[in-house]
Amino acid sequence: MTASTTVNQGDSPNGDRSSSSLLHQKVLGSRRLSNYWWATIVTMGATGFLLAGISSYLKINLLLVTDPTQLIFVPQGLVMGLYGSAGLLLSLYLWLMILWDVGGGYNDFNQETGSLKIFRWGFPGKNRRIEIDARIQDVQSVRLDIKEGLNPRRAVYLRIKGRRDIPLTRVGQPLSLTEIETQGAELARFLRVPLEGL
Repeated sequence: MTASTTVNQGDSPNGDRSSSSLLHQKVLGSRRLSNYWWATIVTMGATGFLLAGISSYLKINLLLVTDPTQLIFVPQGLVMGLYGSAGLLLSLYLWLMILWDVGGGYNDFNQETGSLKIFRWGFPGKNRRIEIDARIQDVQSVRLDIKEGLNPRRAVYLRIKGRRDIPLTRVGQPLSLTEIETQGAELARFLRVPLEGL
């Protein structure tokens, strides 16, 4: 990430920085607003279900909005408690993904040194830091992968000699067509390689 400190011109609204010889693209990982939203909603809902199950067992109202003490513990209270437990496990997973910023990182392209670096954060363990280093002269093209429909896919890939195509965009929430085309065109122009997929 030291590259971002050396660049002082061409900042864009999405955190990308560029100069005539350096391009730094920040990649948003799990710390997206939508993930915070869903983690909060799931946590609140799961806590409510779990407290309702416990209330029906203890016959003590632990909720402010309703009185679950009238529920019969078997099967209603038990099922609500199981749903609450499962929901809390899911919310724990979502919060840990946000904490670890899985998928976050950056793409650095340096014309002066002729090198590029792709960095991403993964899950904790020996492969937590995912780093790919290559030479810019080995880049064959920039490829856009655009698929519309119920499950749209919009991504920018880097095609490098002797390697599989490397994804450069964030995972999960597809970017708009305009953002994808702009990012792909900017990168292809910077690397002086063809843009495929349009």
